[in-house]
Amino acid sequence: MTTFRISEAATLLGVSPDTVRRWVDAGRLTARRDEHGHRMVAGTDLAAFARARIETGDGSVSSARNRLSGIVTDVLKDSVMAQVEIAAGPYRVVSLMSRQAADEMGLEVGKVAVAVIKSTNVVVEVPDHLRTAAQ
Repeated sequence: MTTFRISEAATLLGVSPDTVRRWVDAGRLTARRDEHGHRMVAGTDLAAFARARIETGDGSVSSARNRLSGIVTDVLKDSVMAQVEIAAGPYRVVSLMSRQAADEMGLEVGKVAVAVIKSTNVVVEVPDHLRTAAQ
């Protein structure tokens, strides 16, 4: 079974290690101590916790499942199009849209925005150092 240290769980959840420790101490997230005394979170427990935290924001229903909340870091506009960059945790998301849409939403640097991604082609990768020998 895959397990994660508190700092690794924090990175995956996009929060600080102290936040994860508080969730564990409050009983919201289960962690067990390994043979060295480090708190470890089972991958299945972390996945269930992450899934429970997912929100659509305003309660609306959408077929898009990929939502990344972040802050607008750049907006480039010409007469027809706009390029909007969002920092969502450690991730950079760039969207191309009409200038009219960007203007109507009031998109500007420093504004909070949600990148909603609907795609039928999503590439999933597992870094070499995280692969198990069982493959």
